[in-house]
Amino acid sequence: MALKSSKIILALLSDGVPRSFREIVRESGLSERVVEGALRRLCLKGLVLRTEEPIRKRNRVFKGRAGIRSNLRSYHLYVLKPKDKDSIEIKGLKFVKVEKRKDKGVSKAKLILKFLEDNKDQAFYSKEIAEALRDKGVSPQDVMSNVRRFEKKGLVYVRGYNTHGRQTPFRDGYLITWIDQNKPRDHALAEAIERTEKALSKREDSMPILRRVRQIRDLLIEATELKDIVSFDYIKNRLDCSDYEAQQAIERAMQLYPDIKEVRVFNIFRYYYLDSMAEEELRKAIRRKEEYIRVVKSRENRIGHNWEACVEFFIDNFTVGAKFWTQEHRSKMDPRRITIHLIKPVRGRKMNAEVDRVWEVTPGPLLKPTIYVLECKYGLIRKEDIDDFFEVLRWSKEFGVDTPEGRRVKQGVIGVFAGKAFNPKEKIRLKDERLVSLPEYAARMNIQLLKASDFNQKLREKGCPLSVTVQKICKIARDEVEVREILQDIWQNPKKAQETLEKVARKNEEIFELEKYLAAKEARRVHLLEQKRLLKSVY
Repeated sequence: MALKSSKIILALLSDGVPRSFREIVRESGLSERVVEGALRRLCLKGLVLRTEEPIRKRNRVFKGRAGIRSNLRSYHLYVLKPKDKDSIEIKGLKFVKVEKRKDKGVSKAKLILKFLEDNKDQAFYSKEIAEALRDKGVSPQDVMSNVRRFEKKGLVYVRGYNTHGRQTPFRDGYLITWIDQNKPRDHALAEAIERTEKALSKREDSMPILRRVRQIRDLLIEATELKDIVSFDYIKNRLDCSDYEAQQAIERAMQLYPDIKEVRVFNIFRYYYLDSMAEEELRKAIRRKEEYIRVVKSRENRIGHNWEACVEFFIDNFTVGAKFWTQEHRSKMDPRRITIHLIKPVRGRKMNAEVDRVWEVTPGPLLKPTIYVLECKYGLIRKEDIDDFFEVLRWSKEFGVDTPEGRRVKQGVIGVFAGKAFNPKEKIRLKDERLVSLPEYAARMNIQLLKASDFNQKLREKGCPLSVTVQKICKIARDEVEVREILQDIWQNPKKAQETLEKVARKNEEIFELEKYLAAKEARRVHLLEQKRLLKSVY
């Protein structure tokens, strides 16, 4: 078989055209293992020449929903050796004979393995191992290629961030430690994990992300002891960092510690816990959080929904030919709030997501309609909000499409993000190191920004006094229906706008008093719970 495969390859190369290993496999019909062995024998016998230096080529492959993936491929070309020459040049590539490897003494693999075994009471980053063995010829790329083979044999434990279906390194590479072969496997593996924990804790000062990860872990261990779950806002406040930094730290913590789980209360509010918590205790904790949200968040929800209705009113009145989408819901949710389907999870949303309004505008009888998708937030708009909205549109079945360049938002779909305000001083650094404002950043994604001051300007143009604002309307209205009624009355009688607001405020005084009472009651409950926690920690 070896002789037959060699003859097939020699016959294939007899035309003098250089071929790569993959091309030889494809054209010869032989398996990769057979071609590899035959080529090695032919090269060592001097019958086949190989390129002096490997060719490096970057490949870009379209992976459908995953987008474009690129990798750097290194390979050699092979050609039949002329009878009177030991080297030739073809199209600028030099082909030479392959020399037998000389015995260089101890291999790099043995050096790395011996280093880990001699220091089996410690864990090292891959960069540290390369640095320690640099004088013996070990480079950073030598470390992981050999360590992965040791891992398959069960000799070492490798730790990194665990993402979906793969593992990514820390800033200084993967964390590696020896697994003692003389101890029971479970016990030896537990010791190896403990050594990596110690190594991670030593790097907390130089790596803020690891310090935050450790703090999150400690918070969740404490919460598990108290049979409680921890909200995203609580974690952010304890870490004393921004939303983006807290989100990044939580993602890293979940990658580093698979027992950290996320649960969405009312499919909106994010809470975290350890999977060691008993199922019954978890259900009780979720019920407590639902009660808390109903009490404390009721005002925020009311104002948030009123803001959606307020934005809708202005769009309906100032957009010629706007046709809103409607959708029937089992609950009492507004029919103009649309549920869309996701083909890939987006930040906790697994199969579905909600957008606040969708409407179409047809510019002409023979032209395709332009679809506008609205997202509302009664608060400060940040870069993270824009990114989240864009990802929902991109990965939705209704508004996204697969292209050769990856997943994109369909042509003719425009996102509209309406918020109370955005920070005009916030700057976003692009890939080309250029700084742009938030509106410019949103415009690059074909997303338009609307803010409360834009709607207030329309009220001023209509003749309403300065004291009448959309913010006040959202705060005093009972629900979305009343928002529309207030705006309609103001639009018809702008001079009596202030009287209209005062009348509605008097009518809804009971709602405001109830919200204040419930908020104060919940604050007292939380205060008592914190006192119990402190007492438990002391005793």
